[in-house]
Amino acid sequence: MTTSSLDLASLLCSRLCHDLLSPVGALSNGLELLADEEDPDMRARCFELFEQSAKISTDKLKFFRLAFGAAGGYGDMVPVAEARALVDALAANNDRITVQWQLSGDALPKPAIKTMLNFAMIGLDALVRGGILEVVAEAREGASEVAVRAVGTKIAFDQDVGRALDGTLPQGELSSRTAPAEMLRQVAAELGGQLQHALTEDTLVLGAVLPAG
Repeated sequence: MTTSSLDLASLLCSRLCHDLLSPVGALSNGLELLADEEDPDMRARCFELFEQSAKISTDKLKFFRLAFGAAGGYGDMVPVAEARALVDALAANNDRITVQWQLSGDALPKPAIKTMLNFAMIGLDALVRGGILEVVAEAREGASEVAVRAVGTKIAFDQDVGRALDGTLPQGELSSRTAPAEMLRQVAAELGGQLQHALTEDTLVLGAVLPAG
């Protein structure tokens, strides 16, 4: 499958806009309610919702900046603590999900961090009834290894995402949902790396080996 950089960027933007629509829309709706609301308790509740929606929007923008974008504020190596904070903030919106971490070292190459974040996003999307998201990453022997495991009572994994990861998704069928997986495939291919995924009824495993650039 061949995807132009322009098409991929457009679809990634669509995914970002889709994920931001709900919290930003909540802000807009809240402002409309506040304009006609005179009860002090209800006005206080509106401001609480504003704060919550603003935080969710900010957390998602920070996440997508590094997961999809060039993240120009970083060098070739990105602190793993930064990536961990971004995933934890994203997962905090669902109290049925617990995130567990096994990280080696203080920093990883940017492609490995980008892969970790997108794997985590795919794993969180799969845990529709909650569960555990395990994130493992380390750099050794000239390569970075990243693994994410989502474990829950029900795993919702779009097989097209899997096909995008392994490069078998038919040309023309790429969507905003599968674009992040296609981006990871291109990142891995450019480095001469490998992506893998495995799925059972209650577990999704995503893995990557990315040689140093």
